[in-house]
Amino acid sequence: MSALILAIESSCDETSAAVIQQGKVLNNVVASQNVHQKYGGVVPELASRAHQQNIVHTVNEALTLAGIRLPDLDAIAFTRGPGLLGSLLVGVSFAKGVAVALKKPLIEVNHMEAHVLAHFIEDPKPAFPFLCLTVSGGHTQIVWVEDYLSMRVIGETRDDAAWEAFDKAAKVLGLPYPGGPLIDRYASEGNPRAFSFPDTTVPGLDFSFSGIKTALLYFIRDRVAADADFVKNNLADICASYQQQVVTMLMSRLVKASLETGIKEIAIAGGVAANRGLRAALATKALQHHWRTYIPAFDYCTDNAAMIAMAAHFKFQQRQFTDLSVAPLAAYEIGER
Repeated sequence: MSALILAIESSCDETSAAVIQQGKVLNNVVASQNVHQKYGGVVPELASRAHQQNIVHTVNEALTLAGIRLPDLDAIAFTRGPGLLGSLLVGVSFAKGVAVALKKPLIEVNHMEAHVLAHFIEDPKPAFPFLCLTVSGGHTQIVWVEDYLSMRVIGETRDDAAWEAFDKAAKVLGLPYPGGPLIDRYASEGNPRAFSFPDTTVPGLDFSFSGIKTALLYFIRDRVAADADFVKNNLADICASYQQQVVTMLMSRLVKASLETGIKEIAIAGGVAANRGLRAALATKALQHHWRTYIPAFDYCTDNAAMIAMAAHFKFQQRQFTDLSVAPLAAYEIGER
């Protein structure tokens, strides 16, 4: 069963709306929030206020681009979580209001499951089962995907996410927010073997990035004490060396998961999937282990409503609707219903 669905994403600092019809995403409108840059990170209260300011315009633009009116819709989808509670509340409340006004069903979507399902927006698409390394703002997970709506986490971070490791490293190096893309840019110009950072992997398929973050802090502290210009004179090499170790830890667990499960269909998703170092490492491992690899287009790696729409498409086919009592969940695990 196909449907015309409006999807809303508001989990963090991007207000996004998309329309999907017969499983094809018609558009993906994103309103970014620049207010957080001067604070060096996302301020939850400011994020929720910005969502309130942006959501009507964003939804209207998505509907206009699709050439449809609200009564044409068959369902309203929204991100229930995980994310910032205030930001989620704006999206959930708006979706409820539209659903009540139109007497249309509601579809709740898990943000992390949607990152995985972003691989089905465009070709090529992975075959089941596949493994997905999902590296987003607050999560780093290896997900075993059996079907569109059947997946489970088999490895995840025990402390900080990889994105946090890059973001906090950028702060230590004096780079502006958001710092992760800047580390990637400088890393492309540096020598990844210039400096050594510890491998802080843990047993099994889990990750840990708090240790390497601390190691960088002490490394910079000690070097700057001896040379005040150390960071400025070695920025590219520091970024390259640090990024190389973070990516190595990500890849080591992904390789281990592939070997243990026998799965060679390998995908990556989430905002950090745009990292050039991670993409290059994935290509290398694919050759070594005969993987078939998949990465969504850049617009579908970062937070966006298109991936929410795609997840909603599959849930609509299974008639997986939710009722008006639904509330946002800051912590919402894959597989939780």
